Amino acid sequence: MTDGLNTEAALLVHGLGGTPHELGALPAQLRKSGLKTYTMVLPGHGTHPAELKSVVMEQWVDALQQKLIEIQDQHKVVHLIGMCMGALLVCELAKSKSVSGSSENGKLVMLAPTLVLDGWRVPWYQALRYFHYVFPWLRSMYRIKEEAPFGIKNTRLRAIVQKRFARGDSFHYSWVPLQSIWQLDRLRKRVLTSLSTIRKETLIIHAREDEFSSLRSAHVLKSGIGAKAQIVVLENSYHMVCIDNDRDKAVFEILKFLRGGTKVS
Repeated sequence: MTDGLNTEAALLVHGLGGTPHELGALPAQLRKSGLKTYTMVLPGHGTHPAELKSVVMEQWVDALQQKLIEIQDQHKVVHLIGMCMGALLVCELAKSKSVSGSSENGKLVMLAPTLVLDGWRVPWYQALRYFHYVFPWLRSMYRIKEEAPFGIKNTRLRAIVQKRFARGDSFHYSWVPLQSIWQLDRLRKRVLTSLSTIRKETLIIHAREDEFSSLRSAHVLKSGIGAKAQIVVLENSYHMVCIDNDRDKAVFEILKFLRGGTKVS
């Protein structure tokens, strides 16, 4: 299949503090199945965590809308795929008036959406963050560090990721400012509104043992979107579903949903 108006495409969006690397082999498998893939680095990402201190949720949404506008007239169908916070962003994009033409005909895939921060690793006192939001200097100063298990149940992969953090690799930030969690909370609230307006067929993939967000996130989204949405539960992974133990199953389910059962090779 050649590039142009006859091709199908997918726009893939990473999560908070991340980069497209956290999508693992998914982009390559999508290309192998015949889709043109587009990834982007969200504002404040890919440089240094301090860059996120001045970024607000609207900048992420606007950047994603502009990227979609750039590509949607080049393809007959554009699918939206997001991981973690990126899942919430593509969900919000699916409600947007900027979704038209080829993107209107595409499907929506949400991977490990963090709609509810209630996973087993989230401490009981996490709700106190709302008091900190009142003080701009606290939002800027306070850091949320990336710590084991890094969203990964597979111990071998976790050790590799830990070494990459120790080397200071740029694949993922080692911390994010509280400012970013505030923006994530603002995005979560926005996503919850008007879910029923989403007309796309929707696939939600979520790990039962996700340490950041329980299956409640998936069920709330499915309930809001309605019969157009389906959930696939992964039984042997944590949050990073595209690189953890169930990564092949996740990719297979996405390809089956988008392309009608294309085998993973």
